Amino acid sequence: MPTISCTYKDLTALIGRTISVEALPETLKLVKGELKGYDAETDELRIELNDTNRPDLWCTEGIARQLAGGAKAYPFFDAEAVHRVEVDARLESIRPLVGAFIARGPGIDEPTLIQMIQTQEKLTEGLGRRRSTVAIGIYNAAKITFPVHYRAAAPEEVRFVPLGFDEPMTLTRILAEHPKGTEYRSLVEGKPFYPLLIDSADVVLSFPPIINSRASGEVQVGDNALFVEATGDDPRALTLALDILACNFADRGFEIERTCAVFPYETSLGREVTVPHRIPCSTAFDIALVEKLLGEKFDPDEMKQALIDYGLDTAIEGTTLKATAPPFRLDLMHPVDVIEDVAMSLGLDRFTPEMPKDFTVGKLAPMTILADRARDRLIGFGFEEIISNALSNAEDLRTRMCLDNDRLVEIGNYLTETYSVLRDWLLPSLMRVEAASGAALYPHRIFEVGEIAILAETDDGVLPTNALKAAVLIAHPEANFTEIHSFLELLLYHLDLEGTLEPMEHPTFTPGRVGRIIVKGNEAGLIGEIHPQVLENWEIRMPCAAFEVSLTAIR
Repeated sequence: MPTISCTYKDLTALIGRTISVEALPETLKLVKGELKGYDAETDELRIELNDTNRPDLWCTEGIARQLAGGAKAYPFFDAEAVHRVEVDARLESIRPLVGAFIARGPGIDEPTLIQMIQTQEKLTEGLGRRRSTVAIGIYNAAKITFPVHYRAAAPEEVRFVPLGFDEPMTLTRILAEHPKGTEYRSLVEGKPFYPLLIDSADVVLSFPPIINSRASGEVQVGDNALFVEATGDDPRALTLALDILACNFADRGFEIERTCAVFPYETSLGREVTVPHRIPCSTAFDIALVEKLLGEKFDPDEMKQALIDYGLDTAIEGTTLKATAPPFRLDLMHPVDVIEDVAMSLGLDRFTPEMPKDFTVGKLAPMTILADRARDRLIGFGFEEIISNALSNAEDLRTRMCLDNDRLVEIGNYLTETYSVLRDWLLPSLMRVEAASGAALYPHRIFEVGEIAILAETDDGVLPTNALKAAVLIAHPEANFTEIHSFLELLLYHLDLEGTLEPMEHPTFTPGRVGRIIVKGNEAGLIGEIHPQVLENWEIRMPCAAFEVSLTAIR
């Protein structure tokens, strides 16, 4: 869980009122936070957050905003763009997105600089998935000549002095010798061109997502104009990160100047994207649901005021409550998210616990027993179990698997495209693990038993339906259909089942080396050797064979 370091003086100044150190543990419940320590000599607080769905709280400013209560206005979201970033068309397939703004205000002091760096690191490591989907750079804007250019550069084309070094280096050399280059080079290595931010005076700002230049990318105490940019491939995550930073600077007295990124290609936000950029995030539902889930009756006005106090724009029309998140939040994905905010705002201590009134004896469901038997047998066969996220993305589930079917259960108001849909099969999860395991000793034998979600025809239309599946993958120089088939037969035998195969064609598998699994007369899964193109898409250099069988279908 994120742990935030800040000073007591800075936190209370941002809140706008004094809260004693002794009272902080109780107050921090509003952000699901725990006070892990306070050093009276240095005035340092350590606050651990027991939730990760609010990136806006991964900073002192965000915690202070929530503890202060009420909604704050940020008029710069409606202002015209002051500056421009021009984008190179060649970056569309490399690192396609960029956004930026300028913060002007008082000369930055050391505590603010420390907090700015901490927030930058928290957002890029968590929300940005270690810079892969979002990387953030901050510069001294006084040293930049606008407009800024986000361009593609050949590995040996450009030389500049990176932070931490004293001599010019090519982009190739930075990846080989700079500590940040060796740590993050996998994000750009192998591309024909590398991303580069450069101003109109041909001064290099940075080599994103790797390292800033010393010329303008070294922010110091006293700087009063900062250029803040983010690059990546996830528009929602990138926009959210910049919106959070803009609000943070505004809370510290900075004026925010919006910047327009001009793209020569289409993005999900358009060809011209002005940042900070408000992404709508709201939900509406019947207020009776609040009483049902929280177990108490509330006056509608009390409920509305609780949400306003928690920072949500709230309206009640009849029996419908509509809540809209502030621009630094994108986590209202379901009415339960709003109802949780009602409980948090009113105070969890307000609710009286109730002991269960009924006595029941539980037992494992038949499907759970079958799943446990499958796991037990596969482990006995020498396979290692993986447990992966049920949330995935269309690129992993479709593009890399050479499929074009787009029938996926999508997440509304998803935070990042990496987790934007529910998986409808397990094999891509095994492929992702295998792609990251090239350095491990072969042979590799892995499996997963887990839930998937598919769209199914029902009397009420096409609705998501859960199913339980088992997927098995082998990888080694001689991996083939015969070997993986032997493991399928062994598994079915130990589950007291019999299966047959029917020939078929499937883009994920090699033609002539793929079959449909039939159990009890029903189609239950797929088996085959993974197609070379799929292996190439995942950058796997070893033959693989796999099968996936639906436990729901064979139970």
